[in-house]
Amino acid sequence: MTKIKWALDPTHSEVNFKVKHLMITNVTGGFKSFQVEAESEGDDFTNASVSFSADVASISTSNEQRDGHLKTGDFFEVEKFPTIKFQSTKFEKDGDDFLMEGNLTMKDVTAPVKLNVEFGGIAKDSWGNIKAGFTVSGKLHRSDWGLSYNAALEAGGMVLSDEVKINAEIQMVKQA
Repeated sequence: MTKIKWALDPTHSEVNFKVKHLMITNVTGGFKSFQVEAESEGDDFTNASVSFSADVASISTSNEQRDGHLKTGDFFEVEKFPTIKFQSTKFEKDGDDFLMEGNLTMKDVTAPVKLNVEFGGIAKDSWGNIKAGFTVSGKLHRSDWGLSYNAALEAGGMVLSDEVKINAEIQMVKQA
């Protein structure tokens, strides 16, 4: 079967994360510059191969001071480790949707992750392009990648949760 290549439609895609702050609210952030590529054996995406990379310097939490701190050695150390990468190792059907497993690399540390992938379907846009839509979600522990900066609260607990929730809306364009 012929392999089908899919490229990111960046104007209709976003990659976001949430982290608990003071254990009472979530702070949301994302990456403004990222790339996703996929290769499938058919339009159903079973056994697809997916790769992702994000420019860490493009991180945005809508707070310039916090974004600057996230780029330091306390967190991502962007000057030494400018890119986050993911490569799938498994993309299998899970009902109408998919379970994707792969290796995520941050700060030169690679660890496995499992992500849920909701398949939104396939549609043709006004210009005749074939598009596929996905919602990707999952959780990871930032300490697994050496992102362990934190501070204890006076009343107990920590300033930041170790758990990070991932949520991405990805639209892909079928390549000729």
